[in-house]
Amino acid sequence: MLQIKIKRLSDEVKLPKYQTAGSVGFDLEAQENVEIAVGKTALISTGLSFELPDTYEIQVRPRSGLALKHSITVLNSPGTIDSDYRGELKVILINHGTESFKISIGDRIAQAVINKVEIVSFQDVQTISNTNRDSQGFGSTGK
Repeated sequence: MLQIKIKRLSDEVKLPKYQTAGSVGFDLEAQENVEIAVGKTALISTGLSFELPDTYEIQVRPRSGLALKHSITVLNSPGTIDSDYRGELKVILINHGTESFKISIGDRIAQAVINKVEIVSFQDVQTISNTNRDSQGFGSTGK
């Protein structure tokens, strides 16, 4: 099992945890009280900094319950935390709902997934291969 170093930025901050044995995402909790007005965004502190190995990232994703019940989602979803970033992980939330939404310290505001990524080199070419799909996109495969 991969070990990830986490720095708690205050003694009150809890380490993240997976909610079930089958969960691939762990919850991120708010470390401040915030009210997000309709149509507005907020940058929410988690009180955590991570040290990831090279070629790993954290993806910050919405929590489905917040999205379904309150229309609260992660604005830049998925947000990427790079392996060389050592600052506090913060979450950009947006309120797509019809009323203000209050967040309290300790509320689970997003989930995060740690992924191994491939670092690639790019080759400048004049042509690329054709496929059956080719350049068709944006609904080209039907409803």
